[in-house]
Amino acid sequence: MYLEFVSDRQRRRLRRVALTWLAAAMTCGYLLPWAVATTRGKANAGAIGVLNVALGWTVVGWIVALGLACGRHGIAGLRVTD
Repeated sequence: MYLEFVSDRQRRRLRRVALTWLAAAMTCGYLLPWAVATTRGKANAGAIGVLNVALGWTVVGWIVALGLACGRHGIAGLRVTD
């Protein structure tokens, strides 16, 4: 019997990742936190994108969004396997 932690990490979707990196490149890095969150498969990538668009124009908002994007994945549950 094995115990395994299950994180909130989502599978990457190539089209979504490519779109976010294109948007980050076109905005000269303004949307970089959203691209990083999407690439890492963060469950709250949409919320990070909204935060980035809404408050990213302030330096503090952009740094907070980047910190959320680079943060650890949350634990969603525990899986028991035989």
